[in-house]
Amino acid sequence: MNHITIIGSGFAGLTAIREIRKKLPSARITLVSPLPEFHYLPSLIWIPPGLRQPEDLRIDLSRFFRTHRVEHHPGRLLGVSETGRGLFTDKGELSTDQLLIASGDRFIKNLPGIEHTIALCEGIDAAVKIRDRLVNMQGGTIAFGFSGNPKEPAAMRGGPMFELLFGTDTLLRKQGRREHFNLVFFAPGTQPGKRLGEQAVRKILEEMKRRDIKTHLGHKITGFEADKVLTEGGAIESDLTLFMPGMTGPDWAVNSPFPLSEGGLIQADKHCQVPGFEGSVYIAGDAGSFPGPAWMPKQAHMADLQAKAAVANMVLYTQGKPPAATYTPELACIIDTLADGILVFRRPNRKFMWRSRIFHYAKRLFEWWYLRPYRS
Repeated sequence: MNHITIIGSGFAGLTAIREIRKKLPSARITLVSPLPEFHYLPSLIWIPPGLRQPEDLRIDLSRFFRTHRVEHHPGRLLGVSETGRGLFTDKGELSTDQLLIASGDRFIKNLPGIEHTIALCEGIDAAVKIRDRLVNMQGGTIAFGFSGNPKEPAAMRGGPMFELLFGTDTLLRKQGRREHFNLVFFAPGTQPGKRLGEQAVRKILEEMKRRDIKTHLGHKITGFEADKVLTEGGAIESDLTLFMPGMTGPDWAVNSPFPLSEGGLIQADKHCQVPGFEGSVYIAGDAGSFPGPAWMPKQAHMADLQAKAAVANMVLYTQGKPPAATYTPELACIIDTLADGILVFRRPNRKFMWRSRIFHYAKRLFEWWYLRPYRS
């Protein structure tokens, strides 16, 4: 019986479980994560305005694991053996025939004073903290921004910050409090959201201007203070700073046998295999550095596509065949403003952008549809 171990219970990990059960029904599956939970991060933006509560996004996977015959190892990965088939966790050691790394990444937190900021995508607790700060503020300046990994351009998340920015503006207007707040958006680049395409960047900046959101662009961020964002182009006064740092690989990867990219992510080939460990170690999602265009996103949709390719190649390996499955780089997201949504879609040979009120509700419907298999 083939034993497959998955690191992480996020999008890529759960998609892989479903694919494995369809294609290798007799395989033994072990999943390593601290808790048998899935946190639906795309909906974090709805916690500050009260459209979602923390418990809505924290999904208990116990039933899903039982249904798909998954052994849950409740531990945190500390390291990997030289062969890639031995795992060391804070709850003991494991061995496996094939390994899928779906552990996600971590934020780069080396800027001085970064503890004065809140990063939405750190999780549910961060979203709750933002909600509570907004409730207790009577007015002032809120600064929103993000940066990237200069050695790994794809390792960044701008979309959620645009959503948080526009959503906060919409919320304050609905509450009749917008006139008491200044909203400022900052980024080290002059074209924030560049991966979405030139049209999207133009529309996003026009939307900021229409909403009277000030911008501070093209200046390197040098640090933070309790009431300031520090950049080479001057300081931004801020009573609340919401900042998304760039991303790098998981901490355990630093001392692992796996090859790392210049930006610290685990290298992957077009078949979602880790070079040097073909047939035994695969990767999907944010922890990997994949071949593809510079605009290829770090998002749940892309992680799902990579997980499907990885599992297909696992199956081929067990059949004695060379890897053949790959993924098509695809960016698909809805930038939600609470009032409407901006759909952005991009493939190597196609891209479009469409704005409609219906997309706000489409995003909520998609959440229900996506979580249904895990809640059932």
